Amino acid sequence: MPKSFIFSSESVGEGHPDKVADYISDSILDACLEQDPHSRVACETLVKSNSVTLAGEITTAASLNYEQIVRGAINEIGYTNEDDIFQADTVFINNYITQQSSDIAQGVNASKAEGKGTDQQGAGDQGIMFGFACNQTDELMPAPIMYAHQILRSMALHRKELGVSWLRPDVKSQVALIYKENCIVGIKNVVVSTQHSDSVDIEQIREFCIESVIKKVLPKNLINHDTEFLINPTGKFVIGGPQGDAGLTGRKIIVDTYGGWARHGGGAFSGKDPSKVDRSAAYFTRWVAKNIVASGLADSCELEVAYAIGHPYPTSIHVETFGTNSIEEDRIVLAIKAVFDFKPASIIEQLDLLNPIYKYSTNYGHFGKDTLPWESLNKVDELKQFLK
Repeated sequence: MPKSFIFSSESVGEGHPDKVADYISDSILDACLEQDPHSRVACETLVKSNSVTLAGEITTAASLNYEQIVRGAINEIGYTNEDDIFQADTVFINNYITQQSSDIAQGVNASKAEGKGTDQQGAGDQGIMFGFACNQTDELMPAPIMYAHQILRSMALHRKELGVSWLRPDVKSQVALIYKENCIVGIKNVVVSTQHSDSVDIEQIREFCIESVIKKVLPKNLINHDTEFLINPTGKFVIGGPQGDAGLTGRKIIVDTYGGWARHGGGAFSGKDPSKVDRSAAYFTRWVAKNIVASGLADSCELEVAYAIGHPYPTSIHVETFGTNSIEEDRIVLAIKAVFDFKPASIIEQLDLLNPIYKYSTNYGHFGKDTLPWESLNKVDELKQFLK
């Protein structure tokens, strides 16, 4: 990137149609793992108007009440108002889930099979995954996406716990930061579009979003008289959520990761068990990249790995530090290969991924949350020791 530029990232709230779909899919995944940690889950959700459609492949010993899970997830999001067309107690639910293909299963299972070259657990699909970390924030994440998430966390807090009754679940944010000499020097603009009841006027919405949310959560030293606030710029946002737009699992992959600052391999996360490297290897590479930055080996690190379906080893590993490395990148690669095990089965073991933790990852980004195992900095000392 040039030394001086403006960079924007967006986030979407729990009630955005795509996030509703993600949350339902991850709620079903967690319900499977809670009873059967070895469940194979690829759950897709479509939401529109007053209906939810489930599709995908699930092989599990768990006994699931899909209707109860779906309604519970929607209730947790907050679509419980009587005037909601999409409402937890009244949505219609269609279920088209089948079992995982036996052809895929034999590639993933840790056993021999006809035509399979190994008896080890293989990747659940081919693909490339990227992990990233940088020193812009305490979470070692790009600042634009973290600030966008912080706005929406505050909006949800006001809606769910602080009694702002006119707020509704569907909401989006966007933050544009000004960089000079690669340092953040100001906020160019902030965009918030929030669904609301018909009882509130636009001036009240704008004052609330600016004074009670934006100015409370974003760094005060970055806001000045030139910062522009664009609040509900259409003027009205009563019809929202799945009533206003269809939602699908896996459509917010940039919101889920690095806000466009780092590359993305293309695979979505929600609704997939950790045998799917789309999810587990993306988490793993974030863990590796974060430990590299925290170790002082680089100020910014992007890690790419590639896998072949059914194959137990990555087909390539690449590290990019954008000139911020304190030692040679070749030595960083040697260190991570020594400290981390990139095999899909080992990724699951190292990060303890067979637990029902996934619906807590769904909203406000899958990275930057201290409670998630791939955010741990428990490999810093080993990396430093190897490189002595």
